[in-house]
Amino acid sequence: MSSLPDGVTTAQVQKIWKSVCAELQLQLSPAVYNTWIVSNPLTSLVFLDDTQALATITSPTAFHSTNLKKNLHLQIKHSLDIHTTRNCNIEYRIGDPSLAFETPSSGTVNNQTAPGFGSIKTDLYPEQKPQVQQQSQQNYSHQIGHNQEHQNQQTTSPRVEDLFSEQSLSSAQSDRVGAISRKIGLRNDFTFETFAVSTTNEMAHAAATAVSNRPGNAYNPLFLYGGVGVGKTHLMHAIGNNILKNNSNCRIIYSTGEEFTNEIVHAIRNKKANVFKGKYRSADVLLVDDIQFIAGKNAVQEEFFHTFNALTKQLSQIVLTSDRPPHEMNLLEDRLRSRFEAGLMIDIGQPSFELRTAILLVKAKAARIDIPMEIAKTIASQVESARKIEGIITSIRSEVELKRRTITPELIQEILRVEITEKRPMIRVTPSEIIRTVANHYKFKQTAIKGARRSKPLVTARHIAMYLLKEDLSLPLTEIGKWFSNRDHTSVLHAVNKINKEMAINDQVRQDISALRMTLTAISR
Repeated sequence: MSSLPDGVTTAQVQKIWKSVCAELQLQLSPAVYNTWIVSNPLTSLVFLDDTQALATITSPTAFHSTNLKKNLHLQIKHSLDIHTTRNCNIEYRIGDPSLAFETPSSGTVNNQTAPGFGSIKTDLYPEQKPQVQQQSQQNYSHQIGHNQEHQNQQTTSPRVEDLFSEQSLSSAQSDRVGAISRKIGLRNDFTFETFAVSTTNEMAHAAATAVSNRPGNAYNPLFLYGGVGVGKTHLMHAIGNNILKNNSNCRIIYSTGEEFTNEIVHAIRNKKANVFKGKYRSADVLLVDDIQFIAGKNAVQEEFFHTFNALTKQLSQIVLTSDRPPHEMNLLEDRLRSRFEAGLMIDIGQPSFELRTAILLVKAKAARIDIPMEIAKTIASQVESARKIEGIITSIRSEVELKRRTITPELIQEILRVEITEKRPMIRVTPSEIIRTVANHYKFKQTAIKGARRSKPLVTARHIAMYLLKEDLSLPLTEIGKWFSNRDHTSVLHAVNKINKEMAINDQVRQDISALRMTLTAISR
Protein backbone atom coordinates (compact mmCIF):
# COMPACT_ATOMS: atom_id res chain seq x y z
CA MET A 1 0.00 0.00 0.00
CA SER A 2 1.42 3.40 -0.96
CA SER A 3 1.79 6.11 1.62
CA LEU A 4 1.78 9.87 1.49
CA PRO A 5 4.81 11.82 2.75
CA ASP A 6 3.07 12.59 6.08
CA GLY A 7 2.27 8.95 6.76
CA VAL A 8 -1.39 9.17 5.72
CA THR A 9 -2.03 6.27 3.38
CA THR A 10 -3.98 6.64 0.18
CA ALA A 11 -6.52 4.20 1.61
CA GLN A 12 -7.10 6.62 4.50
CA VAL A 13 -7.50 9.53 2.10
CA GLN A 14 -9.95 7.44 0.11
CA LYS A 15 -11.97 6.58 3.21
CA ILE A 16 -12.08 10.17 4.45
CA TRP A 17 -13.10 11.61 1.07
CA LYS A 18 -15.83 9.01 0.57
CA SER A 19 -17.22 9.88 4.01
CA VAL A 20 -17.09 13.58 3.18
CA CYS A 21 -18.84 12.96 -0.16
CA ALA A 22 -21.56 10.91 1.52
CA GLU A 23 -22.24 13.71 3.99
CA LEU A 24 -22.17 16.49 1.40
CA GLN A 25 -24.53 14.56 -0.87
CA LEU A 26 -27.17 14.73 1.88
CA GLN A 27 -26.70 18.48 2.25
CA LEU A 28 -26.54 19.60 -1.38
CA SER A 29 -28.84 19.32 -4.36
CA PRO A 30 -27.91 16.59 -6.88
CA ALA A 31 -26.92 19.22 -9.46
CA VAL A 32 -24.56 21.05 -7.07
CA TYR A 33 -23.12 17.79 -5.71
CA ASN A 34 -22.44 16.21 -9.10
CA THR A 35 -21.01 19.37 -10.65
CA TRP A 36 -18.87 20.73 -7.84
CA ILE A 37 -17.99 17.86 -5.49
CA VAL A 38 -17.56 14.73 -7.63
CA SER A 39 -15.28 16.48 -10.14
CA ASN A 40 -13.10 18.28 -7.56
CA PRO A 41 -11.59 15.58 -5.31
CA LEU A 42 -9.38 15.64 -2.27
CA THR A 43 -5.89 14.85 -3.60
CA SER A 44 -3.66 15.42 -0.60
CA LEU A 45 -4.01 15.27 3.17
CA VAL A 46 -1.23 16.11 5.61
CA PHE A 47 -1.66 15.77 9.38
CA LEU A 48 0.51 18.59 10.75
CA ASP A 49 -0.10 17.64 14.40
CA ASP A 50 -2.87 16.32 16.63
CA THR A 51 -5.06 19.35 16.00
CA GLN A 52 -4.16 20.70 12.54
CA ALA A 53 -4.28 19.27 9.02
CA LEU A 54 -3.63 20.53 5.50
CA ALA A 55 -5.95 19.30 2.75
CA THR A 56 -5.56 19.88 -0.98
CA ILE A 57 -8.48 19.83 -3.42
CA THR A 58 -7.61 19.79 -7.11
CA SER A 59 -9.93 21.31 -9.72
CA PRO A 60 -9.69 21.04 -13.51
CA THR A 61 -10.00 24.82 -14.05
CA ALA A 62 -9.67 28.12 -12.26
CA PHE A 63 -13.44 28.54 -12.74
CA HIS A 64 -14.09 25.37 -10.74
CA SER A 65 -11.54 26.24 -8.08
CA THR A 66 -12.76 29.80 -7.56
CA ASN A 67 -16.43 28.90 -7.32
CA LEU A 68 -15.77 25.92 -5.08
CA LYS A 69 -13.77 28.05 -2.65
CA LYS A 70 -16.28 30.90 -2.75
CA ASN A 71 -19.49 28.93 -2.36
CA LEU A 72 -18.82 25.54 -0.75
CA HIS A 73 -15.70 26.07 1.33
CA LEU A 74 -17.51 26.08 4.69
CA GLN A 75 -19.43 22.86 3.96
CA ILE A 76 -16.31 21.01 2.79
CA LYS A 77 -14.18 22.27 5.66
CA HIS A 78 -16.76 21.39 8.29
CA SER A 79 -17.06 17.84 6.98
CA LEU A 80 -13.28 17.42 6.72
CA ASP A 81 -12.88 18.73 10.28
CA ILE A 82 -15.31 16.11 11.52
CA HIS A 83 -13.84 13.16 9.63
CA THR A 84 -10.20 14.03 10.35
CA THR A 85 -10.88 15.20 13.94
CA ARG A 86 -8.63 18.17 13.14
CA ASN A 87 -8.89 21.78 12.08
CA CYS A 88 -8.33 21.53 8.33
CA ASN A 89 -6.86 24.29 6.22
CA ILE A 90 -7.75 23.74 2.57
CA GLU A 91 -5.62 24.59 -0.46
CA TYR A 92 -7.42 24.80 -3.80
CA ARG A 93 -5.13 23.89 -6.70
CA ILE A 94 -5.63 23.72 -10.45
CA GLY A 95 -4.73 20.61 -12.42
CA ASP A 96 -6.20 17.46 -13.91
CA PRO A 97 -7.73 15.53 -10.98
CA SER A 98 -7.51 12.29 -12.98
CA LEU A 99 -3.72 12.59 -13.07
CA ALA A 100 -3.65 12.59 -9.29
CA PHE A 101 -4.34 8.86 -9.26
CA GLU A 102 -2.48 6.11 -11.03
CA THR A 103 -5.17 3.47 -10.72
CA PRO A 104 -8.65 4.94 -10.39
CA SER A 105 -11.26 2.76 -8.73
CA SER A 106 -14.99 2.61 -9.31
CA GLY A 107 -16.04 3.49 -5.79
CA THR A 108 -19.53 4.89 -5.38
CA VAL A 109 -21.19 7.08 -2.80
CA ASN A 110 -24.89 6.47 -2.46
CA ASN A 111 -25.14 5.21 -6.05
CA GLN A 112 -23.19 8.21 -7.37
CA THR A 113 -19.76 7.65 -8.91
CA ALA A 114 -17.10 8.92 -6.53
CA PRO A 115 -13.60 10.01 -7.53
CA GLY A 116 -11.15 7.14 -7.95
CA PHE A 117 -8.25 6.70 -5.58
CA GLY A 118 -4.78 5.31 -6.12
CA SER A 119 -1.21 6.36 -5.46
CA ILE A 120 -1.07 10.13 -5.40
CA LYS A 121 1.57 11.50 -7.75
CA THR A 122 4.18 13.67 -6.10
CA ASP A 123 3.77 16.50 -8.63
CA LEU A 124 0.56 17.45 -6.84
CA TYR A 125 2.39 18.49 -3.67
CA PRO A 126 4.53 21.27 -5.19
CA GLU A 127 2.93 24.03 -7.27
CA GLN A 128 1.28 22.67 -10.40
CA LYS A 129 3.52 22.67 -13.47
CA PRO A 130 2.50 25.22 -16.17
CA GLN A 131 2.25 22.60 -18.91
CA VAL A 132 -0.10 20.50 -16.77
CA GLN A 133 -2.34 23.50 -16.19
CA GLN A 134 -2.26 24.42 -19.89
CA GLN A 135 -3.13 20.90 -20.99
CA SER A 136 -5.88 20.77 -18.38
CA GLN A 137 -7.34 24.05 -19.61
CA GLN A 138 -7.33 22.77 -23.22
CA ASN A 139 -8.99 19.51 -22.20
CA TYR A 140 -11.57 21.43 -20.22
CA SER A 141 -12.29 23.81 -23.12
CA HIS A 142 -12.97 20.81 -25.33
CA GLN A 143 -15.18 19.34 -22.58
CA ILE A 144 -17.12 22.61 -22.28
CA GLY A 145 -17.88 22.53 -26.01
CA HIS A 146 -19.07 18.95 -25.75
CA ASN A 147 -21.20 19.77 -22.71
CA GLN A 148 -22.76 22.75 -24.52
CA GLU A 149 -23.92 20.47 -27.34
CA HIS A 150 -25.29 18.04 -24.78
CA GLN A 151 -27.18 20.82 -23.00
CA ASN A 152 -28.72 21.94 -26.28
CA GLN A 153 -30.14 18.45 -26.65
CA GLN A 154 -31.38 18.23 -23.05
CA THR A 155 -32.90 21.56 -22.11
CA THR A 156 -34.02 20.22 -18.73
CA SER A 157 -30.45 20.06 -17.40
CA PRO A 158 -29.70 22.70 -14.71
CA ARG A 159 -27.65 25.66 -15.89
CA VAL A 160 -24.28 26.06 -14.20
CA GLU A 161 -25.01 29.71 -13.37
CA ASP A 162 -28.19 28.57 -11.53
CA LEU A 163 -26.29 26.19 -9.28
CA PHE A 164 -24.91 29.09 -7.24
CA SER A 165 -27.90 31.39 -7.39
CA GLU A 166 -28.85 33.10 -4.12
CA GLN A 167 -31.90 30.88 -3.79
CA SER A 168 -29.95 27.66 -4.38
CA LEU A 169 -27.20 28.61 -1.95
CA SER A 170 -29.70 29.74 0.69
CA SER A 171 -31.57 26.46 0.37
CA ALA A 172 -28.34 24.45 0.50
CA GLN A 173 -27.15 26.35 3.58
CA SER A 174 -30.49 25.83 5.33
CA ASP A 175 -30.43 22.12 4.52
CA ARG A 176 -26.84 21.90 5.72
CA VAL A 177 -27.60 23.60 9.04
CA GLY A 178 -30.61 21.32 9.51
CA ALA A 179 -28.49 18.23 8.86
CA ILE A 180 -25.81 19.39 11.31
CA SER A 181 -28.48 20.21 13.90
CA ARG A 182 -30.04 16.75 13.64
CA LYS A 183 -26.62 15.10 13.83
CA ILE A 184 -25.87 16.97 17.06
CA GLY A 185 -29.21 15.84 18.49
CA LEU A 186 -31.13 19.12 18.32
CA ARG A 187 -34.75 19.38 17.25
CA ASN A 188 -35.11 21.60 14.19
CA ASP A 189 -38.57 22.77 15.30
CA PHE A 190 -37.30 24.02 18.67
CA THR A 191 -36.35 27.57 17.69
CA PHE A 192 -36.89 31.04 19.16
CA GLU A 193 -39.54 31.64 16.49
CA THR A 194 -41.67 28.76 17.81
CA PHE A 195 -41.19 29.67 21.49
CA ALA A 196 -44.15 31.51 23.02
CA VAL A 197 -43.09 34.24 25.47
CA SER A 198 -44.91 35.63 28.50
CA THR A 199 -44.06 37.03 31.92
CA THR A 200 -43.19 33.56 33.27
CA ASN A 201 -40.36 32.95 30.79
CA GLU A 202 -39.45 36.29 29.20
CA MET A 203 -36.21 36.63 31.19
CA ALA A 204 -35.11 33.12 30.25
CA HIS A 205 -35.97 33.81 26.61
CA ALA A 206 -34.00 37.08 26.61
CA ALA A 207 -30.94 35.45 28.23
CA ALA A 208 -31.05 32.48 25.85
CA THR A 209 -31.25 34.82 22.85
CA ALA A 210 -28.28 36.84 24.12
CA VAL A 211 -26.22 33.68 24.66
CA SER A 212 -27.00 32.38 21.17
CA ASN A 213 -25.93 35.68 19.59
CA ARG A 214 -22.72 36.01 21.64
CA PRO A 215 -21.75 32.54 22.91
CA GLY A 216 -19.08 32.63 25.59
CA ASN A 217 -19.46 36.38 26.11
CA ALA A 218 -23.00 36.95 27.40
CA TYR A 219 -23.80 34.73 30.39
CA ASN A 220 -21.55 31.79 31.17
CA PRO A 221 -22.74 29.41 32.37
CA LEU A 222 -26.45 29.89 31.73
CA PHE A 223 -28.44 27.74 34.17
CA LEU A 224 -32.17 27.31 33.46
CA TYR A 225 -34.35 25.44 35.95
CA GLY A 226 -38.03 24.75 36.46
CA GLY A 227 -40.67 22.04 36.49
CA VAL A 228 -41.72 19.67 33.74
CA GLY A 229 -42.95 21.23 30.50
CA VAL A 230 -41.96 24.86 31.15
CA GLY A 231 -39.75 25.14 28.05
CA LYS A 232 -36.21 24.53 29.34
CA THR A 233 -35.30 22.02 26.65
CA HIS A 234 -36.95 24.12 23.94
CA LEU A 235 -34.79 27.11 24.86
CA MET A 236 -31.64 24.99 24.99
CA HIS A 237 -32.29 23.58 21.51
CA ALA A 238 -33.15 27.09 20.25
CA ILE A 239 -29.78 28.34 21.49
CA GLY A 240 -27.98 25.59 19.59
CA ASN A 241 -30.01 26.08 16.41
CA ASN A 242 -29.48 29.85 16.40
CA ILE A 243 -25.73 29.48 16.94
CA LEU A 244 -25.54 27.07 14.00
CA LYS A 245 -27.58 29.47 11.89
CA ASN A 246 -25.03 32.23 12.59
CA ASN A 247 -21.97 29.97 12.40
CA SER A 248 -22.43 26.47 11.02
CA ASN A 249 -18.80 25.61 11.80
CA CYS A 250 -19.30 26.07 15.54
CA ARG A 251 -18.54 22.86 17.44
CA ILE A 252 -21.63 22.18 19.56
CA ILE A 253 -22.15 19.20 21.84
CA TYR A 254 -25.65 18.46 23.13
CA SER A 255 -26.10 15.81 25.79
CA THR A 256 -28.39 14.89 28.65
CA GLY A 257 -27.01 14.29 32.13
CA GLU A 258 -27.75 10.58 31.68
CA GLU A 259 -25.95 10.41 28.32
CA PHE A 260 -22.95 12.23 29.76
CA THR A 261 -22.83 9.69 32.60
CA ASN A 262 -23.12 6.72 30.24
CA GLU A 263 -20.34 8.07 28.00
CA ILE A 264 -17.98 8.36 30.96
CA VAL A 265 -18.76 4.81 32.08
CA HIS A 266 -18.20 3.55 28.52
CA ALA A 267 -14.92 5.49 28.19
CA ILE A 268 -13.55 4.14 31.47
CA ARG A 269 -14.61 0.59 30.68
CA ASN A 270 -13.00 0.69 27.22
CA LYS A 271 -9.94 2.69 28.30
CA LYS A 272 -10.87 5.62 26.05
CA ALA A 273 -10.88 8.39 28.65
CA ASN A 274 -8.63 10.56 26.48
CA VAL A 275 -11.07 10.31 23.56
CA PHE A 276 -13.91 11.39 25.85
CA LYS A 277 -11.90 14.32 27.20
CA GLY A 278 -10.85 15.39 23.72
CA LYS A 279 -14.45 15.39 22.54
CA TYR A 280 -15.96 17.44 25.34
CA ARG A 281 -13.08 19.79 26.07
CA SER A 282 -12.75 20.88 22.45
CA ALA A 283 -16.37 22.07 22.22
CA ASP A 284 -17.21 25.68 21.46
CA VAL A 285 -20.63 25.23 23.05
CA LEU A 286 -21.70 22.56 25.57
CA LEU A 287 -25.42 22.02 26.17
CA VAL A 288 -26.34 19.60 28.98
CA ASP A 289 -30.02 18.89 29.68
CA ASP A 290 -31.12 17.58 33.11
CA ILE A 291 -27.74 18.16 34.75
CA GLN A 292 -29.23 17.09 38.10
CA PHE A 293 -28.71 13.50 36.94
CA ILE A 294 -24.97 13.67 37.71
CA ALA A 295 -25.55 14.52 41.40
CA GLY A 296 -24.30 11.76 43.69
CA LYS A 297 -22.09 10.16 41.03
CA ASN A 298 -18.56 10.97 42.16
CA ALA A 299 -16.59 9.94 39.06
CA VAL A 300 -19.02 11.76 36.77
CA GLN A 301 -18.93 14.93 38.86
CA GLU A 302 -15.12 14.79 38.90
CA GLU A 303 -14.94 14.66 35.10
CA PHE A 304 -17.61 17.30 34.62
CA PHE A 305 -15.75 19.60 37.02
CA HIS A 306 -12.57 19.41 34.93
CA THR A 307 -14.54 19.70 31.67
CA PHE A 308 -16.33 22.77 33.02
CA ASN A 309 -13.05 24.41 34.01
CA ALA A 310 -11.40 23.65 30.65
CA LEU A 311 -14.31 25.08 28.66
CA THR A 312 -14.72 28.26 30.70
CA LYS A 313 -10.97 28.87 30.50
CA GLN A 314 -11.14 28.88 26.69
CA LEU A 315 -14.35 30.99 26.75
CA SER A 316 -16.58 28.20 25.44
CA GLN A 317 -20.27 28.62 26.22
CA ILE A 318 -21.97 26.27 28.72
CA VAL A 319 -25.75 25.99 29.04
CA LEU A 320 -27.33 23.74 31.67
CA THR A 321 -30.93 22.85 32.55
CA SER A 322 -32.31 21.22 35.66
CA ASP A 323 -35.59 20.57 37.42
CA ARG A 324 -34.28 22.39 40.51
CA PRO A 325 -31.71 25.07 41.43
CA PRO A 326 -28.16 24.01 42.43
CA HIS A 327 -28.70 24.64 46.14
CA GLU A 328 -31.50 22.05 46.17
CA MET A 329 -29.28 19.31 44.70
CA ASN A 330 -28.27 17.70 47.97
CA LEU A 331 -25.76 15.27 46.44
CA LEU A 332 -24.07 17.83 44.19
CA GLU A 333 -20.47 18.61 45.10
CA ASP A 334 -19.92 22.08 46.55
CA ARG A 335 -17.29 23.00 43.96
CA LEU A 336 -19.75 22.27 41.12
CA ARG A 337 -22.58 24.04 42.91
CA SER A 338 -20.47 27.18 43.28
CA ARG A 339 -19.60 27.14 39.58
CA PHE A 340 -23.19 26.67 38.50
CA GLU A 341 -24.26 29.56 40.72
CA ALA A 342 -21.46 31.81 39.41
CA GLY A 343 -23.29 32.27 36.12
CA LEU A 344 -26.83 33.42 35.41
CA MET A 345 -29.52 31.25 37.02
CA ILE A 346 -33.13 31.68 35.89
CA ASP A 347 -36.23 30.03 37.29
CA ILE A 348 -38.82 29.35 34.59
CA GLY A 349 -42.28 29.26 36.11
CA GLN A 350 -45.24 27.21 35.04
CA PRO A 351 -46.90 28.79 31.98
CA SER A 352 -49.90 31.01 32.64
CA PHE A 353 -53.30 30.36 31.07
CA GLU A 354 -52.63 32.93 28.34
CA LEU A 355 -49.21 31.46 27.59
CA ARG A 356 -50.57 27.91 27.45
CA THR A 357 -53.20 29.11 24.98
CA ALA A 358 -50.51 30.77 22.87
CA ILE A 359 -48.30 27.65 23.00
CA LEU A 360 -51.21 25.49 21.91
CA LEU A 361 -52.00 27.73 18.94
CA VAL A 362 -48.33 27.86 17.89
CA LYS A 363 -47.96 24.08 18.04
CA ALA A 364 -51.29 23.57 16.28
CA LYS A 365 -50.17 25.85 13.46
CA ALA A 366 -46.89 23.92 13.16
CA ALA A 367 -48.91 20.70 12.95
CA ARG A 368 -51.21 22.32 10.35
CA ILE A 369 -54.28 21.97 12.53
CA ASP A 370 -56.87 24.75 12.72
CA ILE A 371 -58.09 24.93 16.33
CA PRO A 372 -60.74 27.57 17.19
CA MET A 373 -59.83 30.02 19.96
CA GLU A 374 -62.56 28.84 22.33
CA ILE A 375 -61.44 25.22 22.06
CA ALA A 376 -57.83 26.32 22.57
CA LYS A 377 -58.87 28.07 25.77
CA THR A 378 -60.73 24.97 26.93
CA ILE A 379 -57.62 22.83 26.50
CA ALA A 380 -55.34 25.43 28.12
CA SER A 381 -57.62 25.66 31.16
CA GLN A 382 -57.14 21.95 31.89
CA VAL A 383 -53.49 21.38 30.94
CA GLU A 384 -50.64 22.79 33.00
CA SER A 385 -47.54 22.02 30.92
CA ALA A 386 -46.31 22.59 27.37
CA ARG A 387 -45.26 18.95 27.13
CA LYS A 388 -48.82 17.76 27.74
CA ILE A 389 -50.06 20.29 25.20
CA GLU A 390 -47.77 18.69 22.62
CA GLY A 391 -49.23 15.26 23.41
CA ILE A 392 -52.77 16.57 23.07
CA ILE A 393 -51.96 18.20 19.71
CA THR A 394 -50.63 14.83 18.52
CA SER A 395 -53.83 13.11 19.66
CA ILE A 396 -56.02 15.69 17.91
CA ARG A 397 -54.01 15.34 14.72
CA SER A 398 -54.35 11.56 14.71
CA GLU A 399 -58.12 11.78 15.24
CA VAL A 400 -58.51 14.31 12.42
CA GLU A 401 -56.14 12.73 9.89
CA LEU A 402 -56.60 9.02 10.56
CA LYS A 403 -60.23 8.85 11.67
CA ARG A 404 -61.47 11.85 9.67
CA ARG A 405 -63.10 13.37 12.75
CA THR A 406 -64.06 17.02 13.10
CA ILE A 407 -62.65 19.15 15.92
CA THR A 408 -65.60 19.64 18.28
CA PRO A 409 -65.92 20.33 22.03
CA GLU A 410 -67.00 16.70 22.47
CA LEU A 411 -63.87 15.37 20.76
CA ILE A 412 -61.65 17.65 22.86
CA GLN A 413 -63.26 16.51 26.12
CA GLU A 414 -62.79 12.90 25.06
CA ILE A 415 -59.09 13.48 24.36
CA LEU A 416 -58.58 15.46 27.57
CA ARG A 417 -60.13 12.69 29.62
CA VAL A 418 -57.64 10.21 28.21
CA GLU A 419 -54.58 12.46 28.22
CA ILE A 420 -55.08 14.07 31.63
CA THR A 421 -56.83 11.44 33.74
CA GLU A 422 -55.86 8.08 32.29
CA LYS A 423 -52.24 9.00 31.51
CA ARG A 424 -51.53 10.69 34.84
CA PRO A 425 -48.50 9.08 36.56
CA MET A 426 -49.43 6.71 39.36
CA ILE A 427 -48.69 8.20 42.77
CA ARG A 428 -47.87 5.55 45.37
CA VAL A 429 -47.76 7.45 48.64
CA THR A 430 -49.59 7.36 51.97
CA PRO A 431 -52.22 9.91 53.04
CA SER A 432 -49.82 11.26 55.68
CA GLU A 433 -47.18 11.90 52.95
CA ILE A 434 -49.70 13.90 50.93
CA ILE A 435 -50.68 16.00 53.95
CA ARG A 436 -47.02 16.57 54.87
CA THR A 437 -46.16 17.57 51.27
CA VAL A 438 -49.05 20.04 51.09
CA ALA A 439 -48.12 21.50 54.50
CA ASN A 440 -44.48 21.97 53.42
CA HIS A 441 -45.53 23.53 50.10
CA TYR A 442 -47.72 26.16 51.80
CA LYS A 443 -45.43 26.47 54.83
CA PHE A 444 -48.02 25.36 57.39
CA LYS A 445 -47.73 22.81 60.17
CA GLN A 446 -49.50 19.51 59.55
CA THR A 447 -51.59 20.04 62.68
CA ALA A 448 -52.88 23.31 61.23
CA ILE A 449 -53.84 21.60 57.95
CA LYS A 450 -55.75 18.93 59.86
CA GLY A 451 -57.24 21.33 62.42
CA ALA A 452 -60.26 23.63 62.60
CA ARG A 453 -58.72 27.05 61.87
CA ARG A 454 -60.35 28.73 58.87
CA SER A 455 -58.05 31.47 57.53
CA LYS A 456 -58.33 31.66 53.73
CA PRO A 457 -54.77 30.41 52.86
CA LEU A 458 -55.11 27.56 55.33
CA VAL A 459 -58.53 26.52 54.02
CA THR A 460 -57.18 26.47 50.44
CA ALA A 461 -54.29 24.22 51.50
CA ARG A 462 -56.66 21.93 53.40
CA HIS A 463 -59.05 21.65 50.45
CA ILE A 464 -56.16 20.83 48.08
CA ALA A 465 -54.95 18.09 50.42
CA MET A 466 -58.47 16.61 50.43
CA TYR A 467 -58.65 16.92 46.65
CA LEU A 468 -55.38 15.00 46.18
CA LEU A 469 -56.44 12.27 48.61
CA LYS A 470 -59.65 11.80 46.60
CA GLU A 471 -58.30 12.19 43.05
CA ASP A 472 -54.89 10.52 43.35
CA LEU A 473 -55.40 7.93 46.09
CA SER A 474 -59.15 7.37 45.47
CA LEU A 475 -59.88 7.31 49.21
CA PRO A 476 -63.56 7.26 50.29
CA LEU A 477 -64.92 10.63 51.44
CA THR A 478 -65.56 9.37 54.96
CA GLU A 479 -61.98 8.12 55.33
CA ILE A 480 -60.60 11.43 54.08
CA GLY A 481 -62.75 13.23 56.66
CA LYS A 482 -61.12 11.21 59.48
CA TRP A 483 -57.69 12.65 58.54
CA PHE A 484 -59.05 16.17 59.09
CA SER A 485 -60.47 16.15 62.62
CA ASN A 486 -63.28 13.73 61.70
CA ARG A 487 -64.97 16.08 59.27
CA ASP A 488 -68.24 14.99 57.66
CA HIS A 489 -68.10 13.48 54.17
CA THR A 490 -70.20 16.37 52.82
CA SER A 491 -67.45 18.81 53.88
CA VAL A 492 -64.90 16.74 51.98
CA LEU A 493 -67.15 16.60 48.89
CA HIS A 494 -67.57 20.39 49.03
CA ALA A 495 -63.77 20.82 49.18
CA VAL A 496 -63.16 18.49 46.22
CA ASN A 497 -65.83 20.18 44.09
CA LYS A 498 -64.49 23.61 44.94
CA ILE A 499 -60.94 22.71 43.89
CA ASN A 500 -62.28 21.18 40.67
CA LYS A 501 -63.91 24.52 39.83
CA GLU A 502 -60.79 26.48 40.84
CA MET A 503 -58.67 24.28 38.56
CA ALA A 504 -60.62 25.57 35.55
CA ILE A 505 -60.24 29.28 36.34
CA ASN A 506 -57.38 29.79 38.80
CA ASP A 507 -53.85 29.48 37.37
CA GLN A 508 -52.20 29.56 40.79
CA VAL A 509 -54.23 26.65 42.13
CA ARG A 510 -53.56 24.63 39.00
CA GLN A 511 -49.81 25.35 39.18
CA ASP A 512 -49.69 24.47 42.89
CA ILE A 513 -51.41 21.12 42.29
CA SER A 514 -49.11 20.37 39.35
CA ALA A 515 -46.04 21.11 41.50
CA LEU A 516 -47.40 19.00 44.36
CA ARG A 517 -48.05 16.06 42.03
CA MET A 518 -44.51 16.26 40.65
CA THR A 519 -43.14 16.20 44.20
CA LEU A 520 -45.37 13.27 45.17
CA THR A 521 -44.41 11.38 42.01
CA ALA A 522 -40.73 11.81 42.90
CA ILE A 523 -41.39 10.58 46.46
CA SER A 524 -43.25 7.51 45.20
CA ARG A 525 -40.39 6.29 42.96
